[in-house]
Amino acid sequence: MQMSRRVFLGATTVAMTAAASARRAHADEPRYKAAIIADGPTGGYGHSIHMVFARRPDVDVVALADPYDDIRDERAAEAGAERVYSDYREMLDTEQPDLVAVAPRNTPKRVEHMVACAEHGCHGFVEKPLCANLAEADAIAGAIEANNVKWVIAHNYRVTPIIAHARRMIVEEGLIGEVLEMRGRGKEDRRSGGEDLIVLGSHIFDLMDYFAGAPAWCSAHFTVDNRAAAPDDVREATEPLGPIVGDRMQATYGYPSGIYGYFGSMRNADGDGGRFGLDIYGSRGVVSMRMANIPPVYVMRDSAWAPGLRDTVTWEPLPDAPEHAMEEPRIDRYAPLIDELIEAIETDRQPAPSVIHSGVNSVAMIQGAFDSCVQGGRVSMPLEQRDHPLDRWD
Repeated sequence: MQMSRRVFLGATTVAMTAAASARRAHADEPRYKAAIIADGPTGGYGHSIHMVFARRPDVDVVALADPYDDIRDERAAEAGAERVYSDYREMLDTEQPDLVAVAPRNTPKRVEHMVACAEHGCHGFVEKPLCANLAEADAIAGAIEANNVKWVIAHNYRVTPIIAHARRMIVEEGLIGEVLEMRGRGKEDRRSGGEDLIVLGSHIFDLMDYFAGAPAWCSAHFTVDNRAAAPDDVREATEPLGPIVGDRMQATYGYPSGIYGYFGSMRNADGDGGRFGLDIYGSRGVVSMRMANIPPVYVMRDSAWAPGLRDTVTWEPLPDAPEHAMEEPRIDRYAPLIDELIEAIETDRQPAPSVIHSGVNSVAMIQGAFDSCVQGGRVSMPLEQRDHPLDRWD
């Protein structure tokens, strides 16, 4: 049921007040109507996804939908939403927004939300992970393509200026010679193993895709309390993200170019998130990235990959790295993605880091690891079976 009211911004964050002032100052610019879909405590608002349009003076957030009224008004005020709804479909029908942010960090309603938005002709932004399995990814990608709408996913690291600079130096300028392998890890916290693979692996796999493309095969091993995982160990994740298995896992990916990629996560006393990142090893050195709001990137120019063996070899900041200050990280980290989305809409092309490419490929790499566990060996990618591998493990 719609609850019509005006949400005033005077008591909200400084960033939101500034954004509101910017919109008023650019009243003559073209406007996009934006809406937010959330799901209260079930999926929340992801990593402040309701704020993603805050830096665009040409976007007005006209409405927010959330079936939980105890949180709805507060988040609507933060987003500057003019009206609130308990039913997202009523909001889409009534408001006819140009843009939608799908905020829940959990995936049970992802296909439902995304297909509804696409069928209403809405472009938008979606929290990661994209969905729980490849069948859902296919449905989302099909709806986006069928309705010629543009969507980006919250894989914000690939559009961070320093990461883009690192890619140019590694891939185009040969900073560390021939790329040989990539090694990624999750946060290895209470979600270690299969859940870490989904939640944080999504970011790492997107970066692997950014640097090397899609893999040709995957071989993975999962354990529970240091024994091989078995069908009886399959359980639901601590958040609604689909089935998982294992408190420790290691996956290897083979790429057509000859590069190898690795992702690992294990439960351990030192799992404080410090290793969450990606290291790229080349014939003449290593580039190391850790996933902060502005990722620190360092290079070691040594073919032995061993600082200390030679007096002249040390880790150094990535040369000529662009400056990238963030006034408000929870908003600013998404600004390049929103800029890319708006440009794609105005030029009628798919965004470069699109849901179809970036989101689906991350899901494929997650599912490839689970499928290798079920099959007990290497699996070819892309996967032919699109259901969740753990659902058919017996």
